[in-house]
Amino acid sequence: MAQAARIAFASPDITCFAVHGGRIDAARAAYPAVADWIDLSTGLSPWAWPATIDASALTHLPTPEALDRLEATAAAAFGTSAARVVAVPGSDLALRLLGRMIGGHAAVAGPGYSGHLAMWAGRAVAAGLGSLGDSARAGETAVVARPNNPDGQVVDLATLERLAERDDWLIVDEAFVDATPELSLAGQAWDSLIVLRSFGKFYGLAGVRLGFVIAPPAIVQGLRELLGDWPVSGPAIAIGTAAYADRAWAAMQAARLTEAAARLDALLAGAGLRVAGGTALFRLIETPHAYALFDHLARSGILTRPFADRPQALRLGLPGTPAAWDRIASALNDWSKP
Repeated sequence: MAQAARIAFASPDITCFAVHGGRIDAARAAYPAVADWIDLSTGLSPWAWPATIDASALTHLPTPEALDRLEATAAAAFGTSAARVVAVPGSDLALRLLGRMIGGHAAVAGPGYSGHLAMWAGRAVAAGLGSLGDSARAGETAVVARPNNPDGQVVDLATLERLAERDDWLIVDEAFVDATPELSLAGQAWDSLIVLRSFGKFYGLAGVRLGFVIAPPAIVQGLRELLGDWPVSGPAIAIGTAAYADRAWAAMQAARLTEAAARLDALLAGAGLRVAGGTALFRLIETPHAYALFDHLARSGILTRPFADRPQALRLGLPGTPAAWDRIASALNDWSKP
């Protein structure tokens, strides 16, 4: 991503960390003296749903009936009709497929997830979150994350309703909505609305590579034709079906994520750092010393997420163990501005 060069990183060169989270391999190479890493660079829950699968999910092709059960169970959890739900091998792939299916041009709300622009292969313009309703012109698909990544902003419902009234598509990425389901638009039946949902973040199982598209019949049918008979793996079907049926666990997960986010806010405030936004899965801080803080935390074995297009921003996920909380508290206590 060419924008990464806009941050003047000193040695070690950590430009790659400003493109995506989860680069523990690069962190080990950049900081060889660090033996043990805590990865706070992603928006993944540190607590995973306790997944177990039968061996048959690995040794047999998934059946259409099993896929139907997954989509119906997920639809019930989302508050929508199963006929509007398509399982996909990760919402990032769904973004790229939708960009090809829909074609044309798009207005993408930002700053936000880089994949929203990438899905249009140069056929998109960036629009401010607050001005998306005025920026999306006739003939353009409007794309917005709700809540937004990385600042957690929530585009108001009235703006989205205005966008949905056009003849053009409205894509709403709800990758981080599970902890605040009252914000979801999955139950809306607007003719132009396409909603994306991610499994791995809230359920802490990103490696399963499972996501969903909630959409009108034309999009549902088009995606099924592109994805073929086996759109997601047997293990993904088995794990996703059981996890979405476990509503008690989902309620418990939402509560502890919210509690952990508030605890992280307190730690950051105690270090004199301003929390500029976030969701229950991550917090965003803004400081003119973002790179120095990234480097300081990395030398303590804590990987965070800088941004190519926001050089004063740093995103932190949630620690998941007492030892991780102790380490970040100690590192923040030792932090002094350059």
